[in-house]
Amino acid sequence: MGFSSIHLYFDDLEVGQEWISSGRTITEADIVNFAGFSGDFNPIHVDHEFARTTPFRRPIAHGFAVFSIGSGLGVMTPPLRTIALLRVINWNFLLPVFAGDTIRIKSRVLEKTLRGRGRRGEVVWYRGLINQDNKIVQEGQIVLLVEARPREKESERRHDPNAALITPNGAIE
Repeated sequence: MGFSSIHLYFDDLEVGQEWISSGRTITEADIVNFAGFSGDFNPIHVDHEFARTTPFRRPIAHGFAVFSIGSGLGVMTPPLRTIALLRVINWNFLLPVFAGDTIRIKSRVLEKTLRGRGRRGEVVWYRGLINQDNKIVQEGQIVLLVEARPREKESERRHDPNAALITPNGAIE
């Protein structure tokens, strides 16, 4: 799937903008499937009898499974021309998530830095995963690399008789 006309460019984002995704209910299948592909069969996630002996009284979803599902919710919240996840600055696992819980992601633009000679930019995001009770279960900051709007090449500006040309000393011709 390529980007569509609804996908935002780096240039379309403003510091302070916020979005909240639709909800996604965590299922037992999510927990079992994550255990299977990650190899994390810690009994707190997959053993109901063991989980009854813990403070949670039932199995909890893997923290990184919830992080991953949140990442998926963030793909279209907002829809961006994302090139890459560059780094996680910090991430906090605050509350357990159980099968049957519904999570949403809140995304807020914190910083923008143009890169790659204006072809892309880094965006620092606050991301908060919120459960059905409006409690933050995970939150932190991530950095995405986002495509910028295509820039006019200098050679194209020189050949456009109506375009202003800025000389090296800053004068406009």
